[in-house]
Amino acid sequence: MDIHSSDLDRELSVSRADGRPMYLQIMEQIRRRIASGDWPPGTEMPSIRQLAVTLSVSVITVKRAYRDLEQEGVIVTRHGKGSMVALDAEAGAQLFEQDLQRVLDQAVELGRVLGYSPQELATRLLAAADEPEDGA
Repeated sequence: MDIHSSDLDRELSVSRADGRPMYLQIMEQIRRRIASGDWPPGTEMPSIRQLAVTLSVSVITVKRAYRDLEQEGVIVTRHGKGSMVALDAEAGAQLFEQDLQRVLDQAVELGRVLGYSPQELATRLLAAADEPEDGA
């Protein structure tokens, strides 16, 4: 399957209602696409300017997201050639695993503070997973 960068930028969006900075929203969506296999290693990324226009954000916002993703090893930027998904895209999946473990560790700690048993925590996690993502 051949994926063009013009198709990739349409798959991303930012929400001003989301409390997180827009560059973090962009990074999360890119990581998710890579980790899920939607954007395989070597996939060309939209140009910074192109993505900024599509998302109606500043070039600086996209530049920061790309820079941070590059530092994490998720994407690679070649001067004059643009950015692409790193050939070692396993890094993207590993980042999600690390994020998940950190959040689970925090949930366990909060559960302990609140006096929840492991079963109560598991019940809460299952209930949260069954909730619609958009709150509808």
